[in-house]
Amino acid sequence: MSPRKADSRPLYAKVYAALVERIRSGEWKAGELIPNEFEIAAEFKVSQGTARKAISALADENLVVRRQGRGTYVYEHTPDDILLRFLNFFDSAGRQIAPGNRSTRREVGRSTQAERKALNLPAASRVIRFDRIRTRGRKPFVTECVVLPEWMFPGLADGADIPDSFYDIFQKAYGVLVTRTDERLTATVADQEAARQLAVAAGTPLLRIERTAYTLDDRAVEWRVSLCHLDRAYYLARTR
Repeated sequence: MSPRKADSRPLYAKVYAALVERIRSGEWKAGELIPNEFEIAAEFKVSQGTARKAISALADENLVVRRQGRGTYVYEHTPDDILLRFLNFFDSAGRQIAPGNRSTRREVGRSTQAERKALNLPAASRVIRFDRIRTRGRKPFVTECVVLPEWMFPGLADGADIPDSFYDIFQKAYGVLVTRTDERLTATVADQEAARQLAVAAGTPLLRIERTAYTLDDRAVEWRVSLCHLDRAYYLARTR
């Protein structure tokens, strides 16, 4: 039997991995103050500089937030934060658009092949689907279909209203932290249903955004398809 391969990662990377696991497992909860670099250095028997580097790596990944004079806290999704990070619509003057939310439909049912592929689900999996229209100045602006694995979010479909933002609910109610999204943008035109929902003529050019949201352990938890009527507006893609 061959000897076990030694862990060749730098010390800070080992500490970083241990701290990430505390966030992933829920040991450190959203908004919680974490130990400072002196405490982490003492616990892991590393230098203060190594502990500082591990904490900086957490901050670089948006897993923790430093607050001047108060300490470092586990990152916590809020509706305002979600607007800034994940809804990147801007008007022609460069002002970020804060779209409203108009619920249209929700259902729980068996997943389609496309949903299983996007969310890496086994056959016969059930999903929650939310359909809604986002508005801009009370006018239809974006249609959305949000698909979630039912087993991960029990009871979410039972609420009175479709929430304006999901990611803060994922984190606070289910311990699921969305850390990144992948988006695929393509040009399309409005079919009859999209034209009706967006109050435009059939054939109107639209932007189609297909988004998959991932957790800290790189698990797909949301598949969202949006059709956007970008009248005097644009979508800004950011890299972080």
